[in-house]
Amino acid sequence: MHDIRTIRANPPAFDAGLARRGVAAASVAVLQADVRLRAIQTELQAALARRNEASRDIGAAKQRGDHDRADAMMAVVAALKERIPGLEADERAAQAVVQARLDGLPNIPADDVPDGSDETGNVVVKTHDTPPAFDFRPLEHDVIAARLGYDPEAAARIAGARFAVLKGPLARLHRALGQYMIDMQTERHGYAETAVPLLVNRDAAYGTGQLPKFEDDLFKTTDGRYLIPTAEVSLTNLVREAIIDDDTLPLRMTALTPCFRSEAGSAGRDTKGLIRQHQFEKCELVTICTPEQAAAEHDHMVASAEAILENLGLPYRRVLLCTGDMGFTARRTFDLEVWLPGQDCYREISSISDCGDFQGRRMNARYKTRGEKGTRGFVNTLNGSGLAVGRTLVAIIENNQRADGSVGIPQVLHAYMGGVTELRA
Repeated sequence: MHDIRTIRANPPAFDAGLARRGVAAASVAVLQADVRLRAIQTELQAALARRNEASRDIGAAKQRGDHDRADAMMAVVAALKERIPGLEADERAAQAVVQARLDGLPNIPADDVPDGSDETGNVVVKTHDTPPAFDFRPLEHDVIAARLGYDPEAAARIAGARFAVLKGPLARLHRALGQYMIDMQTERHGYAETAVPLLVNRDAAYGTGQLPKFEDDLFKTTDGRYLIPTAEVSLTNLVREAIIDDDTLPLRMTALTPCFRSEAGSAGRDTKGLIRQHQFEKCELVTICTPEQAAAEHDHMVASAEAILENLGLPYRRVLLCTGDMGFTARRTFDLEVWLPGQDCYREISSISDCGDFQGRRMNARYKTRGEKGTRGFVNTLNGSGLAVGRTLVAIIENNQRADGSVGIPQVLHAYMGGVTELRA
């Protein structure tokens, strides 16, 4: 959500920020709606003030015995009582127009975000470790996993395409990864483990920016709730409508949950294997902080996700997304891309975003200095994956595959696997 006062103060700067994201200028339409809203509010306030003044005059006139004046003021009050509900309805309608025009506009990118229309404009800022060398042609994960307990046919019979059934040690490795991630983020990186609802209401989905623009990407229940596409929705909304003392910030939270995405518009993309599923698990990281803390918290969150990859021995790179490739709510995003030998390319495994106060405004989540009366502003929010479990499983399978079809398990997972060190058919 954007601050209407910022748009009023400098419409060209606002439109320039939208242009960097490939979005048409919107300040004229927004401000036209805002002018109409404020005109209605001015008229409504004047009517309310006049009604109150006339009501006081009635009592004063009656005390003086001036019945003609009292009758005249009673007529004024009666007319205003008929007029005010219409003005209030007009105000609600005008507010809805302003809201709708703002709701569809993405966050303004930070100054240091590179310009670009799509992923070709992204900038690699770090590369960690070199891809493994094989003395055989490495296979893609789905081929290897099919011998180790991955059963897409069974999943298709149960639920349709883009679901997975994992069996035996492969299922245990999937579980071990999630447990390892949540343990690392809580014990080493300062995130508080949180169990959250997997179903959220419309207000929560709106607060983090999934609604109204991306409703088709969500699974909706018959009672109007939504399955979470990421635990970001539940975690971030824990501060909805709250006023937080700034000495308690930053708040760092994490949750390991199933996630559900309809993948609307992704037909033909990653249709095989575990890369793009309707249901998957993810260890999500969310931070609530002040604007002054946001940059350091973004660095901390990136480092927290990278530590998982490094401890698992997975080659990766960090990419600063350009303006045309960032998510709707983000002002700056780093993607972590893991190397997949079977695909001979890097693929996204985590997206870590600083959203500024964009979500804070949508949630009406504010912060203040303890002991002071007023608030200082809206909280800043950050979110990222630490990591996506299924994609990490894919990366382990492809990077640790052997010529005989077995897969080595990273050492940090051995304890989580009960001492099992490899997967074999």
